[in-house]
Amino acid sequence: MKNTLLDKITISRMKGEICLSPAQDKFFHKLVAIQGDLTRQGIEYWQQYSHLGTWQFWTVTCLLILPLMLVYFKIDRKLIFHIGFFGFAVHVLFSYVDAAGIRFGLWAYPYQLIPFIPSLSLDAAIIPVTIMLVYQWTLKNNKNYYLYALLTALAFGFGFKPLLVAHGLFQKYKWVNYIYIFLIYITLFLLAYWLTRVFRWMNKKGA
Repeated sequence: MKNTLLDKITISRMKGEICLSPAQDKFFHKLVAIQGDLTRQGIEYWQQYSHLGTWQFWTVTCLLILPLMLVYFKIDRKLIFHIGFFGFAVHVLFSYVDAAGIRFGLWAYPYQLIPFIPSLSLDAAIIPVTIMLVYQWTLKNNKNYYLYALLTALAFGFGFKPLLVAHGLFQKYKWVNYIYIFLIYITLFLLAYWLTRVFRWMNKKGA
């Protein structure tokens, strides 16, 4: 009996099938359907309230394009892979946390550049670019990264984020406040920094 079941599972996997119980299969397809409906409603919302004819759309567009232009001209070409890895780490970490926060209903972005990626401008541009340039400056001037990461997190948590809220570009819910937002910023800035140091250490060990 066990061998027969194992053979069926193996064959199903080879065919690309997923072995689910009837109850699990029903529940899973319900979740897929809800997700599809949510995506359709998100697109409809974008078409009505966050389209190219709104000033908010062009604001979030500028928040994406201008930082990327800035980093293109300001990044140190001699350190480009080092700084670039750090910036990518920041981008990935913030994307994960933002996605989780949105999924749990802790915060939201009423105006979006692309319906499927609500926080693209922040997670892909303004946040990583800002801290990349701060990090680069601390490296070139032998400054304490922890201090300037703290100052940057304070600026984002208690300055930039309230500015977004005031203009309706960001909304927070439940227990989320600016202290929590600041703590998220500083935590992720530090995680990206430590991750970069670990990979640089591994690179030196392998050289």
